[in-house]
Amino acid sequence: MYLDKAKIKQSFAAASVTYDGVAELQRTVGKALLSIIGTESLAGTLLDLGCGTGFLTSELLRHAQPIIALDIALPMLQVTRKKLAGATNVSYICADAEQLPLAEKIIDGVFSNLALQWCVNINAVFTDIKRVMKPGARLVFSTFGPQTLQELKAAWMEVDDYSHVNDFYSEQQLMHFLQLAGFSEIVIETKRYISDYDSVLALMKELKYIGAHNVITGRNMNITTRAQMQRMIAAYEQHRTGNRIPATFEVITVKAS
Repeated sequence: MYLDKAKIKQSFAAASVTYDGVAELQRTVGKALLSIIGTESLAGTLLDLGCGTGFLTSELLRHAQPIIALDIALPMLQVTRKKLAGATNVSYICADAEQLPLAEKIIDGVFSNLALQWCVNINAVFTDIKRVMKPGARLVFSTFGPQTLQELKAAWMEVDDYSHVNDFYSEQQLMHFLQLAGFSEIVIETKRYISDYDSVLALMKELKYIGAHNVITGRNMNITTRAQMQRMIAAYEQHRTGNRIPATFEVITVKAS
């Protein structure tokens, strides 16, 4: 699986105006991440990596300053800046997490909520994060695991052999890449969240509105036909319980230093 960085950037830029209206899971996971961070111990310069529309940034501001809000999509940063217009101790940087435009050893804490799964080279990301962190600084992040959208993936497999759903790193893979980057104290936890929807199309619309639809290179470039879509939906409908269909989101949370 190869992620198309240009499509990722374009996808999240387009989602900047719809993201907050549907990003309930992201906020739920963000709140859980804050409890893991231990906000009472926050101090110094903090980096919100892949800040999106600024939920985690605004929460971190309650406990520590200054904050650097960084995202690859400029419209997302603009939304965050507008939300935090009264905050004077926030810097906004439009940049790639794989090539942080920051000096070495200047960051006291790096935090990221459901963003790093969109990085093409996670090893490069962890290596660059380690480079900018001060000795003893913490990296705390959440990311999607491989069981995410397993129902949607299985439904598409009934239609063809192409990849319609993004793959995500496992706990073991994340541990490996973190260790390669020089992290030694690593704690990883996994939790599954089940969201439910009126229909398969409602789920797919939400994925589009948060910018999380398929951004894989080398996937089927032909337009999905109406018949193919109906076959996928029929396969997914087998999971329906009552009036709702479920969607699994596996969330991996990591603390590392």
